[in-house]
Amino acid sequence: MDNKTTPSEEQDKSVSQLPFRTLLYRFMFFDWLFRDVHAARNLFERHAALQHNKYMSRYLPVYLRRWTVLATFDFGLGFLFERALQATMLSAYFFTWSCVSIAGMVVIAVAWIFLNFGRFS
Repeated sequence: MDNKTTPSEEQDKSVSQLPFRTLLYRFMFFDWLFRDVHAARNLFERHAALQHNKYMSRYLPVYLRRWTVLATFDFGLGFLFERALQATMLSAYFFTWSCVSIAGMVVIAVAWIFLNFGRFS
């Protein structure tokens, strides 16, 4: 019998070998999907990186949804702690994180708009 594995099985093994912290980071943050256009050495590499980034921008709405859930969850906990439990410091903590999450959502939305609808020369 052959001990050959398909490429999808190899990819599954490589993903399953990642530590949980890395998987959690990749679940919430999208910077690992993109290439640095300014690190390219010539015009062809810069164009290839830009095309790669435009293609990978298709995943940004997924990250926007995740951050929306996070912001809603934080806002809901802040509201719960403020109204029901009268814990103002704890509610301020969750309201602050909901504001940080909303700022992250704005960054994701702007990146998606510029990568999908921007005109690059």
